[in-house]
Amino acid sequence: MNRRLSGERVGWLAVLTLTGLLLFSGSLIVAPPAHGEASTITVGSKADREGHLLGEIFAQTLEAAGFRVERRLGLGQTIVTYQALAAGEIDLYPEYTGTLAHAIFGVERVGIDRLDHLARDRGLRVLPALGFNNTYALAMRREQAQRLNVRSIGDLAAHPELAIGLSHEFLEREDGWPGLRARYALPHSPVGLEHGIAYRAIREGSIDITDAYSTDGDIDHFDFVLLRDDKKYFPRYLAVPLTAADLPPPAVAALRRLAGTLDEPAMRALNAEVSGAHRSFAAVAAEFLAEQGIVSEGTAAQPRRWDRLGTNLIEHLQLTGIALGLACLVGLPLSLAVYRSPRIARTVLYVAGLLQTIPSIALLALMIPLFGIGVLPAVIALFLYSLLPIVRAAITALLTVDPLLVNVASGIGLTKTEQLRHVILPLAMPNLLTGIRTAAIINIGTATLAAFIGAGGLGEPIVTGLSLNDYQLVLYGAIPAALLALVTELLFELGERALIPAHLRESRKC
Repeated sequence: MNRRLSGERVGWLAVLTLTGLLLFSGSLIVAPPAHGEASTITVGSKADREGHLLGEIFAQTLEAAGFRVERRLGLGQTIVTYQALAAGEIDLYPEYTGTLAHAIFGVERVGIDRLDHLARDRGLRVLPALGFNNTYALAMRREQAQRLNVRSIGDLAAHPELAIGLSHEFLEREDGWPGLRARYALPHSPVGLEHGIAYRAIREGSIDITDAYSTDGDIDHFDFVLLRDDKKYFPRYLAVPLTAADLPPPAVAALRRLAGTLDEPAMRALNAEVSGAHRSFAAVAAEFLAEQGIVSEGTAAQPRRWDRLGTNLIEHLQLTGIALGLACLVGLPLSLAVYRSPRIARTVLYVAGLLQTIPSIALLALMIPLFGIGVLPAVIALFLYSLLPIVRAAITALLTVDPLLVNVASGIGLTKTEQLRHVILPLAMPNLLTGIRTAAIINIGTATLAAFIGAGGLGEPIVTGLSLNDYQLVLYGAIPAALLALVTELLFELGERALIPAHLRESRKC
């Protein structure tokens, strides 16, 4: 009885120690990190094509003004980029007035001056508009729209059979589908799709309608038609630089030179250069800025698709390796401390399982206010996802060691430490390695989402490919990730052959 109580005390001490370490590490990083060197400005963007392009235009404009620029482009949707700016992880990114009003500030349609006033209350600033209105719209194939005589959003009410697929953000936004459905009394039940995938789904006939941006270059390329917003539901979405309030005045002056330089046809043409002509964001941005006299004449180098593969692979290995190592350092000792106490072991497994149920992209977004963007929140998220398979496998392995063998070891005079080293751990080793292997494979797949918070890795070409509707580029990230998982399986297989005696490997197969 006393021994059991002692084991429970050790288990609870381990749980409290782990909690304390996590809280302590969080408290060290909870303060927003500094922007870096005074002359360095970090430019971010959302994951869509136009966000990438405008972010590159901002970056090259600032570089022409003499600033060193760090790019954090393709950070995900509004919640990720805005939180990154509010936390001081980036200094500016391209945003839209309608999104600022409805999705961020929660106000009705107001002008840029009012939005700037609201932004300054939050330590931010809204600079003058670039000149174009990239409003939301609903798009469908021109041939189908003509055949059904659908010209406006209101006409959809007479066609409930049409399949609608909408981007996840548009499905939930206050100025998106909920209000649109109510305004037009639409009977449809849309499904959620990633924006780039939705365009391909329309072309293949899987869906009939999706949300679009009025300046999207793919509208003409794929011969889509935008349905008329006859009830004027959508507000104006003027593109603006949203910046930190303490952005240096020379940087603000440089960005102000972009005001009024882009109208809707010009922005659509730039987007089409990226999507249709397959030119890089940097090259298209450089050509536009040269035409405006903001940068000197010259064409930015067109990067080859494989140029960053080595860097992305190293970043991916760093993310998964650090997270897996931390999970082993925490999960294995924790399992050893609690496995003799069923109640505490169940509690640990429950908490680890609860963490596993949180969607990975949501967990990454929730961590931005605490840990910012980049490698740190990605490693923490991967670490949390790795705990469950490691702890579950370890506790199961330790509990299933034959107690008769443990009693024999005790009978011949082995100490607790010697029993653990020479009997329990060798017998539990096959299942321990299985848990670590499972965690490693989960990490390799989940780490591709780290690109949405600027952590790089093999998810970077995947995110960029999705924003460009370029599925060949998606494969440049997906195939190496799959090969990395296969190599990891092979390495664990070789490791098992080296660490586990043949008779234990055979018994596990039986």
